[in-house]
Amino acid sequence: MIAGLPNEARWFKPEPRRSLSAATVDRIVRLAFPRCGVVGVESLGDGLRNANFKLHLSAPPESVVLRIYEHEPSLCQKEMDLLGLLAGSVPVPQLLHAEPNGWEGLPPFTLARFVEGISFRQLARSNDRDATAEAAFSAGQTVAAIGRITFSKPGWIGSGLTVTPMLEGADALPRFIDACLDCEQLRRRMSSDVCERVHALVWKHASDVSLLENESFLAHGDFGKRNLLVRENSGRWEVAAVLDWEFAISGSPLCDVGHFLRYERVSRPVAEPHFSRGYSDAGGRLPQDWRVLARVLDMSRLCESLTREELPASVETELAELVRATVEDRDPKFS
Repeated sequence: MIAGLPNEARWFKPEPRRSLSAATVDRIVRLAFPRCGVVGVESLGDGLRNANFKLHLSAPPESVVLRIYEHEPSLCQKEMDLLGLLAGSVPVPQLLHAEPNGWEGLPPFTLARFVEGISFRQLARSNDRDATAEAAFSAGQTVAAIGRITFSKPGWIGSGLTVTPMLEGADALPRFIDACLDCEQLRRRMSSDVCERVHALVWKHASDVSLLENESFLAHGDFGKRNLLVRENSGRWEVAAVLDWEFAISGSPLCDVGHFLRYERVSRPVAEPHFSRGYSDAGGRLPQDWRVLARVLDMSRLCESLTREELPASVETELAELVRATVEDRDPKFS
């Protein structure tokens, strides 16, 4: 394990395998909607750490999402706090009921209003370039809106919106990445040459990154295209909801910029320049060489992921390629 990263931030468990009886689901729903019954249950399979189910109810609000916190119970309270903080300023699901301490033998869970839409990833794969450009512009605006919320210091956000510093002292990010590079699991997955190049890259930009390390803006921490629901509204595609706030931190908005553009190819752009234009138009600040700095910040997430003991082979290959593409300053190669 990497020192400095809170236990709640460590993932992951493979796809949740929890199943619920019809009677249990019905009792859960009646906590929030005493007069509603459940007419259908649909597993939502995108979760890596938690179990998510779409519940079709017999009366309005018609469909809700049951989210069971399989990995770390305290993250339920964290997401509750963040959804309450963000309501009205950032598109997030409406929380309808929560049991942060668990209930009748179940881990903590929430019930939220189901948001109609498709993931940004699905939209991008449709090859509708105009729709994808509109949604990317909206995604940039959304990152800027998230970054308007500030905290007293940078670090990991916990329940109660408390902030815990990840690493004390100067050059925290390069030192954190160096700690990842020393891990046996990562060294089994990346060559020594690539590790040396990662070290050289992050320390080359250490002075610029140090300015970003002191920022204390809200960042989603996992602002990937899977966690963005988009839909067409009045003839224009926009973000309908930002999901899964478990990895939220107090830091630089460039963390979210880098994550969102992780798979972007200069040779075959999908989201750019629409995403960065939306971010800037909404008040987001992009420093000089922002693309390079965003990739360096994202390197910390990539390297930390490669230290995990349980990692599917396909994910391992993908992460390693993203690291190599970054140090070689090229587009990632994916089919």
